[in-house]
Amino acid sequence: MQKILIANRGEIALRVMRSAREMGIKTVAVYSAADRNALHVRYADEAVYIGEAPSNQSYLVGDKIIAACRQTGAEGIHPGYGFLSENAAFARQVREAGLILIGPSPEAMEVMGNKLSAKAAAMRYDIPMVPGTEEAITDVNEAKQQAIEVGFPILIKAAAGGGGKGMRIVDAAEDFEEQMQLAVSEATSAFGDGSVFIERYVSSPKHIEIQVLGDTHGNIVHLFERDCSVQRRHQKVIEEAPSSVLTPRIREAMGKCAVDVARSVNYTGAGTVEFIMDEQLNFYFLEMNTRLQVEHPVTELITGIDLVKEQIRIARGEAISFRQEDLEINGHAVELRVYAEDPANNFLPDIGILQTYVTPKGPGIRVDDGFEQGMEIPIYYDPMIAKLIAYGKDRTEAIERMLRAINEYQITGITTTLGFGRFVMQHEAFTSGNFDTHFVKKYFTPEVLQTGNEDEALIAALVMEQLLSAGKPTVTEIFGEASNWKKNRKSF
Repeated sequence: MQKILIANRGEIALRVMRSAREMGIKTVAVYSAADRNALHVRYADEAVYIGEAPSNQSYLVGDKIIAACRQTGAEGIHPGYGFLSENAAFARQVREAGLILIGPSPEAMEVMGNKLSAKAAAMRYDIPMVPGTEEAITDVNEAKQQAIEVGFPILIKAAAGGGGKGMRIVDAAEDFEEQMQLAVSEATSAFGDGSVFIERYVSSPKHIEIQVLGDTHGNIVHLFERDCSVQRRHQKVIEEAPSSVLTPRIREAMGKCAVDVARSVNYTGAGTVEFIMDEQLNFYFLEMNTRLQVEHPVTELITGIDLVKEQIRIARGEAISFRQEDLEINGHAVELRVYAEDPANNFLPDIGILQTYVTPKGPGIRVDDGFEQGMEIPIYYDPMIAKLIAYGKDRTEAIERMLRAINEYQITGITTTLGFGRFVMQHEAFTSGNFDTHFVKKYFTPEVLQTGNEDEALIAALVMEQLLSAGKPTVTEIFGEASNWKKNRKSF
């Protein structure tokens, strides 16, 4: 492949393009009306307009993506994550058009895209499963009886899709019927498929996932784990690699299971096998994501492997460039997803102009973003502004660097999750590793962010009092020439 089209936008489009450029591969960007001036459009060698801002008129229209390949001569398509990245019908359309999808086969996507068929495939390799039903359930009375047999509390889950949609926790039999109807309705609305199944609810779970790579020569390897337990609305906010709780024995066992799950569908490309882990460190298969994950940078930092380059090489028919025994964990990495969201208001998305946008720099800091100062956060897409990643020789240094980077990151004009990230990094439950997917529910309240704002306001008030006193010292005398307060004092 000498030219590839990136069927995505924002930070992931830029991230793929940068690796492709290092490999000497030309890139084609696609863009909607909302992204005419986006950074990924400017960075690519060519760019093709594909429609109006709503994604169902642009980034989700497979025919337009393939037409853009025809127009530019692109031989392959990298779908990034989201949009069409796990769409088996699109993967098949790409193959039928004589193009190369930089990702797994449509058959693998279909099996792993449904949680029930994924479980069935994994069970052939004796992968640990959470006790529950093995097939979709539709009859409420029958399902209720099965729930009683599994034991409450139970989890009703949509068979198709994820992101917390079509998911309900049920604590008692008398609540089951109502919660099942709600789960079916939500799954139907979100995925066009109302199939649900039942699992025993793991009350204090960790969310651990294993990165895998497979090639067309039958080689499958894993690149260790990521802990993605800090979530809001069942969606990840902070990820790290490696996990702070896994022993070498458990890591090896989980890695083998992840490779077997990939092998069950002859997987090719980059994928992630997700597990849920209970308080006794027992792990159970959850699902497989058949794409590159948002949080892939933490794996890249601890292994030294460029996952995008490996994806491209595998799609070209090359074998994986390393063996399992060549891999080792070096250091620790933590990622914070910097969202345009208001943590003090249930993490609701925020929109507006990036009036100030200055990214942190220095040792061990990586920022994957797709914005610059003065740009607008569009309402049509995911509200993630950037991924802030910190790397250190160990977990302590990675957290220290993350805190420093959060404090250096300057964003005004919109509300972000930076303050929330600072709160997590300083919380004893996180620093000790003694946390689970209920971290936000257990420890976070809007008041913890207001405390920081009040401290800043107090400092400003004290400074103004000094300025108005008889001595009238200058701002420079109080803080020095490089003061952030001096630069930003007009905002008080």
